[in-house]
Amino acid sequence: MKRQKKKIILEDVLVTGYAAEGKALAKTDGKVIFITGAVPGDVADIFLTKNKKDWAEGRVEQIKTFSPERSTPFCKHFGVCGGCKWQMLPYAKQLEYKQQEVEQNLKRIGKINLPPILPIVGADNDRYYRNKLEFTFANKKYRASLNPSEGGTLETSKVEEAFNKPGASEGFGEASLGYHAPRIFDKVIDIDECFLMDDVNNQIRNTIRDFAKQKGYTFYDIRNHIGWLRNIVIRNCTTGELMVNMVFNYDDEPAKKELLDHLLQQVPSITTLLYTINPKWNDSIHDLTPQVYFGKGFALEQLTAGKNETVFTFKISPKSFFQTNTRQAEKLYNITREFAGLTGKEVVYDLYCGTGSIGIFVSKGAKKIIGVEVIADAIEDAKQNAALNNIEHAAFFAGDVIKICNDDFFATHGRPDVIITDPPRAGMHDKLINKLLDIAAPRIVYVSCNTATQARDIALLGEQYEVKKIQPVDMFPHTHHIECVVLLELK
Repeated sequence: MKRQKKKIILEDVLVTGYAAEGKALAKTDGKVIFITGAVPGDVADIFLTKNKKDWAEGRVEQIKTFSPERSTPFCKHFGVCGGCKWQMLPYAKQLEYKQQEVEQNLKRIGKINLPPILPIVGADNDRYYRNKLEFTFANKKYRASLNPSEGGTLETSKVEEAFNKPGASEGFGEASLGYHAPRIFDKVIDIDECFLMDDVNNQIRNTIRDFAKQKGYTFYDIRNHIGWLRNIVIRNCTTGELMVNMVFNYDDEPAKKELLDHLLQQVPSITTLLYTINPKWNDSIHDLTPQVYFGKGFALEQLTAGKNETVFTFKISPKSFFQTNTRQAEKLYNITREFAGLTGKEVVYDLYCGTGSIGIFVSKGAKKIIGVEVIADAIEDAKQNAALNNIEHAAFFAGDVIKICNDDFFATHGRPDVIITDPPRAGMHDKLINKLLDIAAPRIVYVSCNTATQARDIALLGEQYEVKKIQPVDMFPHTHHIECVVLLELK
């Protein structure tokens, strides 16, 4: 007989602050509680999902008193969609808490001497900032059913409370097109309006959904691997170029032509339209070949270095990685360039270079750019982007930096004066850190999307390096994600 755990609810808990990754913080009876769905200043009943001796995790069961820090979310999907979880906080408060998280992570995890952390660089626009969105088709719709006392509606200022009250449940309806429900792989939230991108994303998505339902096209069933329509990937560039990739489970030539022609007619601003046939059980298209239906098959994006100093153009193919917030990427890369302190004499190594965007961006101040990336397709894009910008002093190599950067490589290309590293969220491998200590470049500029792993790596580099500058950057308003640029100099 399975023993049921006792349900523990803490009543009238005052939420006092924010912890890492967007969770709120409270203390009661000497125990620290990490809370989902609350704002500092809220008084709430908390249902504990984990309960340890000195700490616990929980979610809001009911909010008794709403914090004066709360603001009204602007999106009707808030509280159901997992995208912009911090809409209930004013943007200035979001920046304050992100700055606080950077400081706590670097000091608590890094445990080395740090200079004052520069004020976080916020976004000029906290809506319509993404250049890429992906939507999923499903034959089941996810929606929350609220208690009858809520009238079945969402009061935006109380959405967190409503969706965490006892009795909240999930329901299923007709086919949907939108975002996956948080932590639920087979259900999709039907999105009418999304503020992450220019309104063109709503035109494209709603046009396709309406036409598909009218024509009786089948939406994908991820459990049974049936249904025709799978995904839409939209790239909307600051250059005005708009690329759409439709992903189908199998080829249906008459229906495909009918749908794609209708989309081009209804959304004439599309400059490139592609389709991809994905017969696999997973949604990844990295090993598939998108087919061009209309246009040139790629989009062009631009980044400006300095104050209109140099404009760089980047070719974005359907499977390319590119920073999803173009305007904030300009700020991030300008900070990186400033920290690199280039005079025109330096050999710069750009590690995890991807499609070469950072190396190309800083190239005007460098003697030579050497980019290294494990993904071969990204390196091909980097070479094309260098040629597109007439940069002849950049070279890009596919492979593991630990294996590539040996004495023969240095003899051919020169030892780095500056290393720029922009690893994924997991940070750098221990072997790479040891390699950097062995290389002993005078300066390292560490760009990170995870200050916890960045702090860990900086602590290891602290054996030979001293932190000189720290600059947080907000790339994703209304989320808890933070970028941070750190300059390290050899002691």
